[in-house]
Amino acid sequence: MRQWMIGLVALAFTTGVCNVAKADEVAVIETKHGKMVVEFFEKDAPKTVENFKKLAKEGFYNGTAFHRIVDGFMIQGGDPLTKDEKNKDMFGTGDPGYKIRAEFNSNKHVLGVISMARSNHPDSAGSQFFICLAPASFLDGKYTAFGKLVQGEDVLQKIGKTPTSMGRGGEKSVPNERIEIKVSVMDRDAAMK
Repeated sequence: MRQWMIGLVALAFTTGVCNVAKADEVAVIETKHGKMVVEFFEKDAPKTVENFKKLAKEGFYNGTAFHRIVDGFMIQGGDPLTKDEKNKDMFGTGDPGYKIRAEFNSNKHVLGVISMARSNHPDSAGSQFFICLAPASFLDGKYTAFGKLVQGEDVLQKIGKTPTSMGRGGEKSVPNERIEIKVSVMDRDAAMK
């Protein structure tokens, strides 16, 4: 009986039933400053990762821009309204037309961690995300961290140093230059080349 179970597990791995390849998928965020590669926290935020991958594979993020940059804190993007500069007054309010449930977890918001942006309601995230430029422990357990950079920290830091202007809410976070992105999901080995 034991040998039969071991054989079944081995068969599952060799036939791909365990979805091993899927866990090796990463996101590649391309910008004019270079690319950033994101490894996902699949076990800690499965629905969030699934949503991000779905949107990326549909091309949802392509042509959006980082619309909020706070040096020493984070860069934020993923708003579909940023595809058109005419929407500038509404940047930061767009979503994919739905919200997803929060998946708060024990991952810390440190340099390179990617997390879902949201409003005051915990279950208000949709497509917007942010990448930490430094530790931000006050966000731990309150925002859904769903991945971390495994390549491109230099790109992240360069974007974080983008000159900014004052926004509507009195925060100096509106980038003075457009930093457009393209997001794709691919096998880790291909992405790291």
